[in-house]
Formats: sequence, structure tokens, C-alpha cells
Amino acid sequence: MKKVVEINNVSKAFDSHVVLNDVSFNVEEGENMVVFGQSGTGKSVLLKCIVRLLEPDSGEIFIDGKNVLSLNLKELNDVRQNLGFLFQGAALYDSMTVRENLEFPLIRHFNFTPKEREEKIKSVLEKVSLEEAINKMPSELSGGMKKRIGLARSVIAEPKLMLYDEPTTGLDPITSKEISSLILELQKSLKMTSIIVTHDLLCAEIIADRAIVLNNGIVQHEGSIEELTSSSDPFLRNFFSHKIFEQQNRSSNV
Repeated sequence: MKKVVEINNVSKAFDSHVVLNDVSFNVEEGENMVVFGQSGTGKSVLLKCIVRLLEPDSGEIFIDGKNVLSLNLKELNDVRQNLGFLFQGAALYDSMTVRENLEFPLIRHFNFTPKEREEKIKSVLEKVSLEEAINKMPSELSGGMKKRIGLARSVIAEPKLMLYDEPTTGLDPITSKEISSLILELQKSLKMTSIIVTHDLLCAEIIADRAIVLNNGIVQHEGSIEELTSSSDPFLRNFFSHKIFEQQNRSSNV
């Protein structure tokens, strides 16, 4: 199986605080890799290093066989055109309508004609079941709708690789399940490879093919969700018992 992402011995520190320490893992074509870890363990930093929003202190990061850390800006932008990134807060522009939010990356990064842009906007809104929201402002959308539009904007150019930073944070369990299922549906229909940073066990159970667990800046464990949650390892038992409790608590508050 082709490796779409290869992370080799990546380290990153802020002053004396080591966030990533010799992190290595691979993501194969068409695979959904979940990244678990407690707050402050470097999950979001890892995503930003992959797309070079942050520069690692050492290591190598390959996307489709290209070491992104050695690319010049033009070469890096070429790689980024095949990559989508869904930020925690959906990162919609408040002053733009849904249509304008979706059109923005198509105008800025691609050379689509107005007709092609319109076709892509309508197609992606249909995929996330929000065709009627095309002329709404972000302030008129619910949290779940904002997530859907953010997801739509991330995949509108049909990237080969998607990075998700806490895609279900702040959502109730029902909406979280809907967004997770939508992510899986889009991944299959668009044949994408994905890396998903999440604290949400329900999301991971729906999406993940494999998962890694970061702890103290290192990849402490790797495996399927079933392997990790059923492990007798004391750290994993404690980590996932807290996740199960959080999941049950969220469900009881719906």
C-alpha cells in the first residue's frame, strides 16, 4: 500500500518545552489515522508541522514522497493544493456568506472558471446537505451547520489528504456522530487519506482505521481503536476510561 504521509523522527520544542520528541508514523493511501493525546501533548502542533505552518526542529515529513521540509514556497504551495485542513472552529469568515466562504479558496488557489466554481459550490453543499444555506451568513448557522460548511470548504477542491483538528469539539453527541459519519462518507466518496486529531472517542470509533496515542511528546501506542481500548496497558486503560466517562457524561446531558 502506498504511503501518503511519512513522519520520521520529528521533534519540536518551544524554548525549553519539548512538545514533539522523535515522533514517527506512516499513513497509507485511503486510510483514516486518528491522533489521540491529552491536552498539551502536541496533537495540533503535529498537524501544523505537517503542512509547515510550524517548522519542526528536526526530522522529515514526506507527503506523496516529497519531503515538505525541503521544498521552496512554490513547491510547498503545489503540495498544499492537494491538501485540506479543517480547523477547530471551522474558521469561517464572518463577513462572507456561505457561498463566498466556499468560493474563496477556489479563487485564491485555483484557476477555475466562474461556472466551474458555481458547480463545485452547489455540489459540495449537496454533499453536506446544506443547499439552502448558500446565501446565509455564518452568524445565522448553528454550531453543527458551521462544522458542515467548514468541512465543505475544506474538501471543495477534492484534496487527496485531509487534516482535521478536533472536528467535533463543542458539539453534542448526536451532532458529533452526524459530523463523524459525514467525514467518513466524504472520505470514501472522494477517496481521501485523513489524519484526525480528536479527543472524542465516539468520533474515533466511527472514523478510524488506526490510531496513535501521543504522551509526553512521543508516540506511546499505535493500533486499531479496538486494540487500544481493550489493551491491558495501565496508561491506555486510564486514558480510555476517562474518554468513556466523558462520552457517557455528554450523552446524559443531551
